[in-house]
This record gives sequence, C-alpha cells and structure tokens, in this order.
Amino acid sequence: MILDILENAQHYIVINKRFPKANVFLLRPDLTELPVGKYEIDGERIFALVSKSVGRKREDARLETHDKYIDIQLILSGTDDMGWKPKSLCKQPSGDYDPKNDIQFFSDQPDTWITTQRGAFVIFFNDDAHMPLISSGEIHKVVVKVAVAAT
Repeated sequence: MILDILENAQHYIVINKRFPKANVFLLRPDLTELPVGKYEIDGERIFALVSKSVGRKREDARLETHDKYIDIQLILSGTDDMGWKPKSLCKQPSGDYDPKNDIQFFSDQPDTWITTQRGAFVIFFNDDAHMPLISSGEIHKVVVKVAVAAT
C-alpha cells in the first residue's frame, strides 16, 4: 500500500510497466470534469472508474481484495477514510472470490485507517485488503485498475 499526493505520482511509475499510462490519465487537466463512468486507457489492461457517491459508515463496509488488478484510488473531492489490512491476515472471508468482478470480501476489521483527502491517492496491491468509500459526505474519486498479468 502506498499513500501520497498526485504531485509525487511520477515516483511510482517504475513499480509496474503500466503505471506510466495510468499516471498520464490521472494527470489529465479535465479529470474532475469527467462524467461518472468507465474510461478505457489500454483495453482491459488499464481502465479507470470515475465515481461520485455518498460515503458509508465503517460498520456498513467490508474489506475487499483483488487478484487481477492493482487499484490506484485518487480522491478528486471529499475525504475517504479507507481501511487497510494485509490480505494474508484476513481470516474471515465473506463468500468466495468472484473472478468475473475480481473481488473477494472479508469480514475482518482493518488494522489501519488511511484518511485520504482531495489530491491524494492510495495504491492497493493484490496483497492489500482495503475498505474504501468511508465518509460522512460525498466522495468524488477515480480508481485506475492496472492489470497485474503480463498480457
């Protein structure tokens, strides 16, 4: 898991060969004006999901993990208090892994809370369980999904 501000995003492009393209999208000058929806960056290898939603309470959320994609979650407005826990320490699955939607939920509680404000991003890797969209207000964010597989 990485937490930083958008101005420092270039430091992380060496982590994954697809991060440079993801970074270009995140630096779009019109990013905050994009309508809610899915945006193709590089086919199904890299795409972005722009959302605006009312946050939820901690007790109404579950930790989630992904096997196929790394999440880069950038807050455009509002504050997202995301929970985090190493996937290896999650012992209470809430159902099986859903390969179609690349998600598995857990009932475990986060070990740490990450207050993420406008202009900050979090990178969640495959070994990071995370609980996003925790807020008392509206969250406008973009999640760039970066495929882990080499194809």
